[in-house]
Amino acid sequence: MLGDRAVGADRGPLDDAVEQLAEACDLLGYDEGTFQMLAAPRREVTVSIPLRRDDGSIEVLTGHRVQHNLSRGPAKGGLRYSPHVDLDEVRALAMWMTWKCALMELPYGGAKGGVTIDPSRYSRAELERVTRRYTAEILPVIGPTRDIPAPDIGTDEHTMAWMMDTYSVANGHTVLGTVTGKPVSLGGSLGRAAATSQGVVHVAVAALRHQGIDPGGATAAVQGFGKVGRGAARFLAAGGVSVLAASDEHGAVWSPDGLDVPALEDHVDRVGTVVGFPGATVIDNEALLTLDVDLLVPAAVECVLHGGNAAAVQARLVVEGANGPTTTEADRILQARGVLIVPDILANAGGVVVSYFEWVQANQAYWWTEAEVEERLAVRMTTAWDQVQTESRERGLPLRAAATCLAVRRVAEAHQQRGLYP
Repeated sequence: MLGDRAVGADRGPLDDAVEQLAEACDLLGYDEGTFQMLAAPRREVTVSIPLRRDDGSIEVLTGHRVQHNLSRGPAKGGLRYSPHVDLDEVRALAMWMTWKCALMELPYGGAKGGVTIDPSRYSRAELERVTRRYTAEILPVIGPTRDIPAPDIGTDEHTMAWMMDTYSVANGHTVLGTVTGKPVSLGGSLGRAAATSQGVVHVAVAALRHQGIDPGGATAAVQGFGKVGRGAARFLAAGGVSVLAASDEHGAVWSPDGLDVPALEDHVDRVGTVVGFPGATVIDNEALLTLDVDLLVPAAVECVLHGGNAAAVQARLVVEGANGPTTTEADRILQARGVLIVPDILANAGGVVVSYFEWVQANQAYWWTEAEVEERLAVRMTTAWDQVQTESRERGLPLRAAATCLAVRRVAEAHQQRGLYP
């Protein structure tokens, strides 16, 4: 295979991302040079972020921004605040964003940013200072025609407002299209906050029906109760799916009769975790992944389904709400067992789709209704699902390989049509 990388216990998300690209290049008949061109990030920036803490002490943090590909348009991708951020993780996430944008036929390339920080240990004022300094450091490579950040793990609409303001002050005028995922009052789009979750559920419902399962009688487990998982649980329950279990970083809860998701959301708002939800049994996070359910939605971080637990997964369908939650080894095990996996670049693309809608609205200074946003999102998600299904059927490929081939072909064609700059 093109671009062989080391295997073993030290594999990480970047190894999986490169292996997925190599498989697609093999299937598409691309040579080593094309593979290398598609694998190499176009631009990487690593910056130091000196922070004055509230107590007056100084701490230096590290931030990254990786622009993987720019052939189809400006780069697009989230900004993550997590103690686990490193450059290889950001490289992998940027590559997946390239394929996600191409798969959804958005005029973007892929990017990702991250700061190695545990946001729970910092005050709001400190996080604002981190965000503004990080933005100032990467200012030359971002902007509405260059690279448009968005929220991710550990960041939110307030983070985006600080980024937009820092960029705007440096340019002397307000530039609403600098970022997406902003507050609606600052040029954000209606429907953006729930877009990733809604996209996951649009695809999950289509996949359940594809498997011959009536969504109204289906059961599900949702791993992660943050931006994506919480909304996914809410929309699944509203659609008649019985959500038997949900988890966060503190633990998981399970009820054989199904969780009352609105009540669970109220509980989380009060105490900060799903643990302790009345009427539910506390289980550990690993146990949630192997429950006997129709649908499993991993919606937290990378590599939660791996060679050590994939054989115990009982769900008939895995819909990836997170980026890279299934390792290559787990992918093979699940496929061999007949588990249908809807890949992240399709399943969780709702967020970047509505980010695109927000960017379009900001550039036009004309905002759509929430109903218009949701209708356009549904069309984009179901169209992409149909295209991936067709590619999978015609080429005899699993959904991940089919989706990656579609996306890689679109990016490679853009490369070829633009040519190489001498």
